[in-house]
Amino acid sequence: MDLDPSTLNRALPLRDQIYHKIRNLIVVGQLKPGEVINEVAIAEALGVSRTPVREAVKRISDEGLVKILAQTGTYVAPISRADLEEAYVIRRALEMESARRAAAKFTPAASELLEDNMAAHRLAISRGRYATAIQLDDVFHRTIAEICGLPMIWRAVDISKAQMDRGRYLAIPRPGYGEQTIEQHEAIFDALKRHDAEGAARAMEHHLETSFRNTLEVAADLLD
Repeated sequence: MDLDPSTLNRALPLRDQIYHKIRNLIVVGQLKPGEVINEVAIAEALGVSRTPVREAVKRISDEGLVKILAQTGTYVAPISRADLEEAYVIRRALEMESARRAAAKFTPAASELLEDNMAAHRLAISRGRYATAIQLDDVFHRTIAEICGLPMIWRAVDISKAQMDRGRYLAIPRPGYGEQTIEQHEAIFDALKRHDAEGAARAMEHHLETSFRNTLEVAADLLD
């Protein structure tokens, strides 16, 4: 488990930094379903008191990624089909509306942002840099929310999609998966350039449904 204390900025709230570290370890699969979350060991590894670790773990448990069981311990939550489906429903509703609204506000500057993103995403996939590819995928979706003028949409999506992200890290190395994602981003982008609100929403829906189905398939053996 990568917990390098030198990466902490002691001038910033520790609980937020520790939250992101532990959450990322779960999402990328370094901490696996059923694995114990040892708050004392994490605090010692990071050279901090147990308080910010406990606060971070509580926040992660609120997102359903960790199970805190009285008298038993704290464990990484299983990947639940019900949680995956709920995350998909939330994300589909919010991001279809985000795409609709972004179409009306799409500018040449916004076009350049997404073109640059897709070029970097394509390069990351071609070089097998899958963690980078997923980060760029997220930037694509976040940028659309920012274009439509409702950045809180992405904040809500980012919290709810953690379970789907666990599946994405399993799915992305599969042949054709990354390329399929880029093709679907291009379809969304093309509709946005045409200021086609419903076309952009439909392309977004197709993209998210495909991602959801791929996640269910690749995570089938892990689903609770």
